[in-house]
Amino acid sequence: MQRALTPKNLFDKKFTSFDFKGIWEQIFGKPSTSGIWLLYGKEKNGKTWAALLIASYLSTFSKVLYISAEEGTDKEFVESCRRAKIDPKNNNIHFIEYEPIEDLYIRLKKRKAPKIVVLDNLTIYNEELKASGMKRLMQDFENILFICVAHEERNKPYTAAAKMASKLAKVIMRVQGLMVIVSGRVPGGNLKIDQEKAVLYHGQ
Repeated sequence: MQRALTPKNLFDKKFTSFDFKGIWEQIFGKPSTSGIWLLYGKEKNGKTWAALLIASYLSTFSKVLYISAEEGTDKEFVESCRRAKIDPKNNNIHFIEYEPIEDLYIRLKKRKAPKIVVLDNLTIYNEELKASGMKRLMQDFENILFICVAHEERNKPYTAAAKMASKLAKVIMRVQGLMVIVSGRVPGGNLKIDQEKAVLYHGQ
């Protein structure tokens, strides 16, 4: 049975947060360093590009593991990394192709495991993470931030795993026309993936 907290106990709890600056702070505030974020959108709208930009920024705070489960590390993915201006000298972000969840568990239990994991995307992990799988992943690694990338169908996150992620997510990001529309337990706002091309889609 859990111990009930008084208001003082509740307010005295300590949390770790990202010290975001500039436009990142305006839109995300100072978010906690664990939990689930969901990034979703229709195909060819810039999801991977957006995920890479976010992963690159987060790598300035902690070690990031980017799992390119759908695209792998083929030529097109490498070009996406170049568009996102991933620094070749950045040793705080690492990339792997699809890895079964049971193997990911082993990796994340290691002493120097990454504290941020990007799952790109949940269509590949649907069978492993649907039902209680997503919730269990978050509970088993309560000090890790999982950024889940998902497809969109009828303006909603697609696959059972993505729907569960949307229920658990502290931050929800919808990508549309090279614009990331951010909502959830944060100030919220729009983050342009590419200034020039986003204007062409959305107008001024």
